Amino acid sequence: MLARWLYYFFLAFSALGLIGILLAGFAALVIYSNLPSLETLTDYRPKIPLRIYSDEGLLIGEFGAERRNVVTISQVPENLKQSILAAEDDRFYEHGGVDYLGVLRAAYSNFSAGSVRQGASTITMQVARNFFLTREKTFTRKLSETLLAFKIEHNLTKDKILELYINQIYLGQRSYGFAAAAQTYFGKSLQEINIGEAAMLAGLPKAPSSYNPISNPKRAKSRQLYVLGRLYKLNYISSKELSELEKQSVAVKKRSTTSAMPAEYVAEMVRQVIYDRYQEDAYNKGIKVYTTIRQLDQESAYQALRKNVIEYDRRWGYRGPEGFIDLLKNGTNQEKTLNDALDEINDSDDIYAAVVLTAKPNKVQAYRRGGEIIEITGDGLNFVQKFLTEKKEPGKKYIIPGALIRIQKNPNNVWRIVQLPEVESALVSIDSNDGAIRALVGGFDFYKNQFNHVTQAWRQPGSSFKPFIYSAALEKGFTPATIINDAPLSFSATQTGSQLWEPKNFDGKFEGPIRMRTALTKSKNLASIRILQAIGIRYAQDYITRFGFDAERHPPYLPMALGAGSVTPMQMAVGYAVFANGGFRVAPYFIKSIEDEKGNVIEQFHPISVSSGAKRVIDPRNAFIMTSMMQDVINRGTAVKAKQLGRSDLAGKTGTTSNFIDAWFCGYQKDLVTIAWIGYDEPKPLGSNETGGRVALPLWMDYMDPVLKGIPITANSLPNGVKAAKINSATGLRDEYGDITEYFFSELLPPMIDNSIEFAPKVTRDVKDQLF
Repeated sequence: MLARWLYYFFLAFSALGLIGILLAGFAALVIYSNLPSLETLTDYRPKIPLRIYSDEGLLIGEFGAERRNVVTISQVPENLKQSILAAEDDRFYEHGGVDYLGVLRAAYSNFSAGSVRQGASTITMQVARNFFLTREKTFTRKLSETLLAFKIEHNLTKDKILELYINQIYLGQRSYGFAAAAQTYFGKSLQEINIGEAAMLAGLPKAPSSYNPISNPKRAKSRQLYVLGRLYKLNYISSKELSELEKQSVAVKKRSTTSAMPAEYVAEMVRQVIYDRYQEDAYNKGIKVYTTIRQLDQESAYQALRKNVIEYDRRWGYRGPEGFIDLLKNGTNQEKTLNDALDEINDSDDIYAAVVLTAKPNKVQAYRRGGEIIEITGDGLNFVQKFLTEKKEPGKKYIIPGALIRIQKNPNNVWRIVQLPEVESALVSIDSNDGAIRALVGGFDFYKNQFNHVTQAWRQPGSSFKPFIYSAALEKGFTPATIINDAPLSFSATQTGSQLWEPKNFDGKFEGPIRMRTALTKSKNLASIRILQAIGIRYAQDYITRFGFDAERHPPYLPMALGAGSVTPMQMAVGYAVFANGGFRVAPYFIKSIEDEKGNVIEQFHPISVSSGAKRVIDPRNAFIMTSMMQDVINRGTAVKAKQLGRSDLAGKTGTTSNFIDAWFCGYQKDLVTIAWIGYDEPKPLGSNETGGRVALPLWMDYMDPVLKGIPITANSLPNGVKAAKINSATGLRDEYGDITEYFFSELLPPMIDNSIEFAPKVTRDVKDQLF
């Protein structure tokens, strides 16, 4: 009886099993017949981001939902292939899409552990899932994944499958594929990574967010050690190599960026242009844009701007910690509290956020993102010493445990406490011959403030605008030797367009009759106002449009002579380029060419240059004389500090607005025009004596010094129609025994010295009355 029941049970069980197999087979056939076509794999067209390059072809920015660099299997280094196989699928080249031994091994491991700790997905199955399926944990999805793996293995080679995996897998920080991840985390191409870095990358697919070496360096290291152990077990590395690699630290880029230089403002300008043309396709069709930006120029501009802004900020003292963190928020788990707090705060390049752990007058210990504890002593505390006192005043923010501070290494590689500047700045440099932008930094930190101060900030230019008024005066018959009275003036509200105005010179002194050259060299306000009165305000307002300025932003009132209108740094660059290139107006541009993903040129930009059709807007003689006068600004005027650069071919003009709101220096060498500006976004005084010569000129110098190294000094050659003559410096008249040499339009040579003649022939009696 028992045997008969066992026999019936066996038959029933077998029947059910057979039915199950038939149903499973039928389901498999149905699912297999509905599996997607492999065209996506055989004709692989991934989403490739918009990439932006410098003039030399270096990457300066990319935009797209997926950061990706597609590589062929032959471009993948052996150490990375081995690391991937060791971490994910060591029997990849042996199985047919499903690793049955791996399934058994995973099942045993999970049963022993009492939980799911190990998966059995092969690389082929991951390719199937990443390209065609979701991550939902259902039997149907898993069956589809398995059947797709068989189909993929049947149609593609193993190397092709591995290549697809290497290019498609998500590895954190918007990076898809190992080539993009190598750039993101290490700033290297795939071919440049070492074994330790390859092992760290190979550990990412399991959980990119958990093992991210930027945000979770400790967990990333532990995962790397696992991969290294697998490499050793599979005989890819020796025990000695394993021991050495385990001790080695991996240098990870602290800011997730793939750019070769800090050019975020330029990249954003390009992105806006390309998006306007191609809309959403801009971000996934692999468009390449080559710009006019040069690496040396851009890096020099960025470093010079940050250095000088920080120096200005330090002059005005420490403002106190940015905030305070409750170190006991998570009880004894202080590390979680610290990491949670710092995760919400961005670093600013080499200025890092940190939380104070202990604070004494002679030593501060601070916790930095990633677990590093920094000790700051000695000179590193000088800037904040008043905030470390043991006698604390009510209401003042002191540096105490829990204080959020900023730290930075000084030039000697020693940590110091600093702060993020509140002031902003901008620098733009263009080729005066065709308008190519060589460097552009629109602010102190793009990630803190994306407002581009080069193109978007409308500010008063102050005295840096005077050269355009003086140029207009030359067209009206003035000469550098014209005598102008530097004496007090007073104007009614009708004359100024606002209120009663009694302008003063910056130094508070009046020098009486001076030559026009001296007036510009010493930036004399009263003389400049008299010049504007003499040539006519409406004439000057129209004249400045030759340089690219908007007439409506420079109202026709006398303060225009002192730069009371509104300009952008980019406009100033275009305006000064007219003087530098001999009188031509060039348009600024920053895109050279646009290519598709295969390198075919879609658009090529052909700028109008001095040698190919640029419009002449002022007489070359005017440009020559203005350059000569602005060279004197550097040789003996308000920018004399620039003589430290050791070049005789530099010209420019300082600019400081009322109450020290804006500080400028606008200057050039024959082929390169550079504009530097510093000020607050919400206009307020920079501080007493924070002039263009003190604040902006050093920034300009720190940029021009490295970019002009090795470039021969050029002479300001005399154009046709300009005569040099000796003059008497007191009268401005020709004198064969004169103490200085001056330049004149040929037809405006002043007469030989004669007590009965005071002015050059073209200067009328009305003009004389205005000047005096």
